[in-house]
Parts: sequence; structure tokens; C-alpha cells
Amino acid sequence: MRKERISLVGIAAILIVTAAAGCKRDPAPAPETKPAATVNNNNVSTKPASSVVPGSFEDWCDEHQVPESQCTKCNPDLIPAFKAAGDWCNEHGLPESQCTKCDPRRKPVRPPKKS
Repeated sequence: MRKERISLVGIAAILIVTAAAGCKRDPAPAPETKPAATVNNNNVSTKPASSVVPGSFEDWCDEHQVPESQCTKCNPDLIPAFKAAGDWCNEHGLPESQCTKCDPRRKPVRPPKKS
């Protein structure tokens, strides 16, 4: 339990630092409409960034059943952060904290919707 908590704290810290570094760039003008999904050079579908609060009910990838802000299938750019935090399953290509193949008891749960 303690190791998982440390890993999640490490991932959160890395994501915050990465997000803060991204804020220093000159923002591109936002398009009026965003596509539902795009395809990157690796032919992996990626969902557009949103203003959803990480860890909230709205921060959920229905396709992969994990928090959208931590979905490495939709956003492969997150993979180095998980690997740096030591939270990576090489066998299945997922964060260890999300790998239900290694531990079927592990199941990410969507946070409840706030009223």
C-alpha cells in the first residue's frame, strides 16, 4: 500500500511539473471546435486535452477504464513519467498501477460524480 501511494505521489508530481513546463510555451490559438480524436505518428488514437480536473468524475477514459489524465493508450506522452516513477509493466505496456493482467484484483475505479 505504501509503495503504491509513493508511486502515485511520484506520478502526480511528474505530471504537475510537466504541465507547468508546458504552460511556459506561447499558447496557440484554440480552435473553435475540437475533433473527437486524432491520430499521432504511431497510429495511436489520442484524445484532445481538456480543462477537466484530474481525479474528478469527468476525468475518465471510458474506452480504457482509467483516469483520462493517466491514460497512456490515449496519451503515449505520459509513458516516460510512469516509467520514471517506476510504475510500468513492460510485459503488458501499461502502468503497473493500472495493469489488471498482472493483478486481477487491481481495478481503477471512477470517482463519484459530485452533485
